[in-house]
Amino acid sequence: MYDFDRIIERRGTDSIKWNGLEERFGSEDVIPLWVADMDFPAPDPVVRAVRERADHGIFGYTYNTERFYNAVTGWLKRRHGWEVFRDEISFSPGIVTALVMIVKAFSKSGDQVLVQSPVYYPFFDVIRKNGRTVIDSPLVLGEAGRYEIDFEDLEEKLARKETTLMLLCSPHNPVGRVWTREELTRIGELCLAHGVLVAADEIHCDFVYPGHRFIPFMSLGEEMGMNGLSLMAPSKTFNMAGLKSSLVMAKDPEIFKAYNAVLDAHHLEGMNCFGLAGTVAAYEEGDEYVDQLIPYLEGNVTLVRNFLREKMPQIKLIEPEGTYLLWLDCQAVSGDPRGLKDFFLKKARVALSPGAVFGPTAHPFMRMNIGCPRSLIAEALSRIEGAWKRS
Repeated sequence: MYDFDRIIERRGTDSIKWNGLEERFGSEDVIPLWVADMDFPAPDPVVRAVRERADHGIFGYTYNTERFYNAVTGWLKRRHGWEVFRDEISFSPGIVTALVMIVKAFSKSGDQVLVQSPVYYPFFDVIRKNGRTVIDSPLVLGEAGRYEIDFEDLEEKLARKETTLMLLCSPHNPVGRVWTREELTRIGELCLAHGVLVAADEIHCDFVYPGHRFIPFMSLGEEMGMNGLSLMAPSKTFNMAGLKSSLVMAKDPEIFKAYNAVLDAHHLEGMNCFGLAGTVAAYEEGDEYVDQLIPYLEGNVTLVRNFLREKMPQIKLIEPEGTYLLWLDCQAVSGDPRGLKDFFLKKARVALSPGAVFGPTAHPFMRMNIGCPRSLIAEALSRIEGAWKRS
């Protein structure tokens, strides 16, 4: 059994989440529930594989072996019922790096790249910093407190001749939606109809709560599968982002070739030896870890949900269907982004991700990372309640 309640000291390990607090927030005396890595050790098989590789002592160039491809395809088939083949799998050091390569490969300067805000904020950077234009089709928060796609707006923007690429976040960060087959199919049909390629960031695919199911975009059928790329990684699932190993998959040989050409032009030749060892171990032997982790995260969600209902109804939880990131409606605390930042950081001493960075409609929101021991979340909630009472 994995002990997710165990507190492990991460300060002094060059952790962005913990050692970057002073630089990012101006204080180390805060509980970090912001950047999306977890405070749990990687699975035992991953730790063992990396240790054994380190013990060998020679860290030369590596390549993706048959065992690597079998581990990846086995995981996707076993966990998601999706059959992927070796010649459809490529590499990237990270998902954001892959998005940069995709923007460069499949759009040109001045093109519009579509996103659905509020959305993972590097989406905006990879578009703007590479000379493309962001076109936003915002998600709509319904009366039931669930985000929906405005398909009329989406189609209008996909139909623009300048729109050539869509960055799809599935499951969605930060709003926690796990898109249904019907929603994904409609997106796929619209993109096909208007000649827009889909790049699906599916890094949170293994974090789905009961009652919901992750559907890989490229599994929707031959025609839609040939009009997309899927981006996945073991980094979120197994808390191994520092090993820099991500996957990019494409069924269309020409799309696959075009992506790899840009990758090659930037001399991103392959995984480092530790990333390779960790990825293989995670996908071969990581089932037990994930099967124990998801119920623990569910318990963390329940803790936050009950606490807010009973003690802090001023903050509304957008009910998550997936991911370990909670989207909190805090407009009753303060409608001003600076006011929200001061409340959480200076008064409560809790570091969350400010909603404002996720898009123009997200100012009254905050994102909370619950991928940590439950006692840490309980302490953060207590601080938030105390700050509210003192306000």
